Amino acid sequence: MKRGWMRRGLLGLLLLGTALIWAGCRPSTEKTLEEGEIDMAIQVTSTAFSEASTIPKKHTCDGQDVSPQLSWSGVPEGTKSLVLIMDDPDAPVGTFVHWVLYDLPPDVKELPEGVQGVGVQGVNDFRRTGYNGPCPPRGPAHRYYFKVYALDTTLGLKAGARKADVEKAMQGHILAWGQLMGKYGR
Repeated sequence: MKRGWMRRGLLGLLLLGTALIWAGCRPSTEKTLEEGEIDMAIQVTSTAFSEASTIPKKHTCDGQDVSPQLSWSGVPEGTKSLVLIMDDPDAPVGTFVHWVLYDLPPDVKELPEGVQGVGVQGVNDFRRTGYNGPCPPRGPAHRYYFKVYALDTTLGLKAGARKADVEKAMQGHILAWGQLMGKYGR
């Protein structure tokens, strides 16, 4: 009698374990940027610098600290708003945010140098609103990523949101994205 109960119990545990493993391994229906499942279909360019080249001093804390000209193409149909985030993953304290701009209209294809008055400006890690360019400590050049996201919604966040707030609101709404990386060192 005990053997039959034990066999059924072990069989039940085996089936339950298999079901839990299968459920955890099923592909998610929600695409996430971190897992690389969202198309990097947007091409981001600048007249100030090209991919992996040096960002001109003019766009840094060593110069006028004005945002560079940026343009993009490949925004998919159905886009309701765009987000721009610029950050430095090489900062000694971890990823350092230089610019957060959200709720850009989907028909905007370019930001002129020193842009103001387009979209909603967030707070960067300098604790300022708007753009603050590269300003690394002395040493090797850092990489700066200008990332553009196409969303199927507008975020509706108040001005001054932080990158984490914007990224949380973007979850499940990213249609496509692209980036331009430039370098700067002192």
